[in-house]
Amino acid sequence: MSKLLDQISSPQDLKKLSPEDLARLANELRAYILEVVSKNGGHLSANLGVVELTLALHYVFDTPRDKIIWDVGHQCYTHKIITGRREQFRKLRQFDGLLGFPNREESEYDVYNTGHASTALSAALGLAVSRDKKNEQHKVIAVVGDGSLTGGVSWEALNQIGHLRTPLIIVLNFNEMSISPSVGAMSKYLTYLASGQHYLRAKDHAKSILKSIPVLGWPMIKAGRAVEELVKKTFFPGLVFEELGLRYIGPVQGHSLHSLIEVFQEAKAYQEGPVLIHTVTRKGLGFAPAQENPERFHGASPFNIQTGESLVKNHRPTYSSVFGQTLLKIAQGDDKVIAITAAMPEGTGLTGFAEKLPERFFDVGIAEQHAVNFAAGLALSGLKPVCAIYSTFLQRAYDQIYQDVCLQDLPVVFALDRAGIVSDDGPTHQGINDIGYLRHMPNMILMAPRDENELQHMLKSAFGYGHPAAIRFPKGEAVGVPMDKEFRALPLGKSERLKEGRDLLLAFGSMVYPALAAAEELEKDGINLAVVDAKFARPLDEDMLLRYAEPGRTIITAEEGVTAGGFGSVVRDFLDRQEKFDIRFKQIGIPLEIYPMGKVRQIKKIFRLDAEGLVSQIKEFYRL
Repeated sequence: MSKLLDQISSPQDLKKLSPEDLARLANELRAYILEVVSKNGGHLSANLGVVELTLALHYVFDTPRDKIIWDVGHQCYTHKIITGRREQFRKLRQFDGLLGFPNREESEYDVYNTGHASTALSAALGLAVSRDKKNEQHKVIAVVGDGSLTGGVSWEALNQIGHLRTPLIIVLNFNEMSISPSVGAMSKYLTYLASGQHYLRAKDHAKSILKSIPVLGWPMIKAGRAVEELVKKTFFPGLVFEELGLRYIGPVQGHSLHSLIEVFQEAKAYQEGPVLIHTVTRKGLGFAPAQENPERFHGASPFNIQTGESLVKNHRPTYSSVFGQTLLKIAQGDDKVIAITAAMPEGTGLTGFAEKLPERFFDVGIAEQHAVNFAAGLALSGLKPVCAIYSTFLQRAYDQIYQDVCLQDLPVVFALDRAGIVSDDGPTHQGINDIGYLRHMPNMILMAPRDENELQHMLKSAFGYGHPAAIRFPKGEAVGVPMDKEFRALPLGKSERLKEGRDLLLAFGSMVYPALAAAEELEKDGINLAVVDAKFARPLDEDMLLRYAEPGRTIITAEEGVTAGGFGSVVRDFLDRQEKFDIRFKQIGIPLEIYPMGKVRQIKKIFRLDAEGLVSQIKEFYRL
């Protein structure tokens, strides 16, 4: 029997299928997603959980005329497969392949580029208001997970949506998860609304029986809906969404195509204002390991499809695990240390801390701005907070870092995981802007370790500086160097020379070892470079720089970040202030452009940031 999936080239093909065939298609989609993600890696749990929901949306609505915006967007695999990208999906997250998030350059069905949480409601309202001003008639649908509602911008949008009463459909997909289990009062409230799954099952069962009754069936269902509304108002008084001015429908069984299609058709016909449809789904549905451990399969590496066991074996510790273990060890000796993360305790290596010191661990949900303000309050009271947040996500809290932490000179420590180039997730997840947005913050100390041993010393040292301090480090396996048993304090703003030479190659963080390898190779061509581990972008080791800033000398900087405003710019600014215009200077890093998707090694090769690339760039510079 030929697969139904092979017959689906666009959402229009779905409308030809019977409900039974749609259910078969859902199973085929799960199998295809599982096949591809097991080889390529990807966001498995979220995508297995929204197959029926996605099919029902495209079945009921007229896409791409009707606009669907996916919050975060990591749950868009079914959407991509059924909108003409079935074969391209085999190159998911591969270099020159299909992005794992909605991308307007890929398809007209991808309405809005996403990758960070809590943005869909605001964007959808903008599209809806624009539609009304142009007297257009299409529908706008935002699909938002419960984890995204922990982000404040979602509530800013809901506030205006309820005020404007603009017709708009919100699908709230409740699965009790963001990356990690959702936390906070709103998550508890949604759990309360979604509780009693027996009620949902009984309701669906009763409805199917009533439909089979000739003549009287449908009138009884309509009457039942009125009763259901009364029940909801009785048992769920003061529904938040109703109070905000949205019509609330739900909770709805998110894996029942019949129920989903019915409520989507009802919402499609509603013209009097915004509608929120509360669906309940299960992450990882259809693959037992993902159902049992949705956190682990949120962003999965390639795995054995039979067992769920990862095919990627780490032979060295990861930077995240070293950070987490170091922080736990420090905290066990200092009861003032507090760990804060924004919905990613596992990703930042803090699960051990959370288990051993739960009273000093805070997961604030997808709320980076709040995390930083919360840390400021803790620091103001004499505690020692550490904000462990991915580099790409910390940029969401730019104003709070500046206004609430740095202007007040509060000793908050920022651990920027995933700094630099990141594999697979594409432009929205590259941690390449943090040097630029942190270097000009008042009172900020900015560090980057060359390896995991230096990371532990930097973290310990950060608590002693008495100022805001940020440590940026890469994703994935560390270098594999021996670890000192005792922590040592690093002198503030002091670098370390690792190789003697006439001219200077000043490397920051992850670029130190490639710089050493490149310098050894360049010796063969008569280019004699000292290699210095900068350690600090701020404060700079100015005395060291001035020793090399002599007429006729060359200074080269290397960083895994955007050159515009980056580490090299810090060095150049200092030299210019010293009126050192008679030296030759080159800044090596990432140019200011859209960044490709692929593995770290592929992207580094493109930008010539590996040892081989450094050699070629430096040789070219010396020929000038």
